[in-house]
Amino acid sequence: MHFVFTEEQAMIAETVRGFFAEHATSERTRKAMAGDGIDRALWASFCTELGLSGIGIAEELGGAGLGMIEFAIVAEAAGSQVAALPLLSHAMAARAIAVGGSAGQQAEWLPGMLGGEVIAACAGTDAVVQEGGTLSGTFRFVPHGASADLFVLGDPTGAWLVRADTSGVTVTAHTTMDQTRPYATVTLASAAAEALPGGSAGLVAARETGWICVAAEGLGVAQAALDRTVAYSRERTQFGRPIGSFQAYKHRLADMVVEIEQTRSAVYWAACAVDEGADEAAVALHAAKSFAADTAFMCAGNMIQLHGGIGFTWEHDAHLFFKRARALQSMLGSGEWHREQVATMILGEAA
Repeated sequence: MHFVFTEEQAMIAETVRGFFAEHATSERTRKAMAGDGIDRALWASFCTELGLSGIGIAEELGGAGLGMIEFAIVAEAAGSQVAALPLLSHAMAARAIAVGGSAGQQAEWLPGMLGGEVIAACAGTDAVVQEGGTLSGTFRFVPHGASADLFVLGDPTGAWLVRADTSGVTVTAHTTMDQTRPYATVTLASAAAEALPGGSAGLVAARETGWICVAAEGLGVAQAALDRTVAYSRERTQFGRPIGSFQAYKHRLADMVVEIEQTRSAVYWAACAVDEGADEAAVALHAAKSFAADTAFMCAGNMIQLHGGIGFTWEHDAHLFFKRARALQSMLGSGEWHREQVATMILGEAA
């Protein structure tokens, strides 16, 4: 596949990189980590000033009418700054409603979500209990669940909308490794729920969006870890030479470059395959998620080690990248699970 960004896509990439570099600063991220993990001012600017909160949503529904390639560009830029935003949960929930919701549900919820006034979270579980218009069940590891106004919840049989302030909804916040994306457990006990007519299709779209988001974020984390380490290697001297001039150091940087370039191909292959409805989309998504998460973890680990003693301190941002990378490895399926899916699709029973 010969793939290059269009002029419009290149412009989007330049815009979002500049936006996050200017606004998603370490100081603001750390302040958000001390709260609920969301930089509210940054989120409002992202939704209203940039208008990219609906980048994967059709224009007739109030979105930007663009695809998963453009969404991956945005997620990569956000990942490169470890931005404290509910981007993952928002994108998954918005896609679920856009694809599987009724016209009334779309009109009720999408404007507020795309405008940044409503924060939504999306999660699934193995099975729920339905009784009339109520739902009971437990949904674990819900990103930004404690901050959500609306939940899009599903099991293998369908999907439902549940307001966070509905009677019977209990949200338990957790202290997690990546404080820029805290998890929560959402428990429903006969809570009022509204079914999405196309729930299954909505959940598929949400899952695809989630995998592209975490894969692109992993790419952003890996590239930023490399860029920051290269910059440090030119500034720090030892034995009268920049430490980046030592062969062992350069080998580690070269290994990072190789992994990052392979990851970039995997991420945008997956996004392109989804946009085109290609038969290989499922394989590409599993490959991209597993590969990108592992690359992010490898590069973030090298970032800490190649910065020496300063890289292990709380004052340095290396730990923010490492924690995000580690969280990405287990989020939305482990690397082992995704690779098993790829093996099964390619080898069938032989897997």
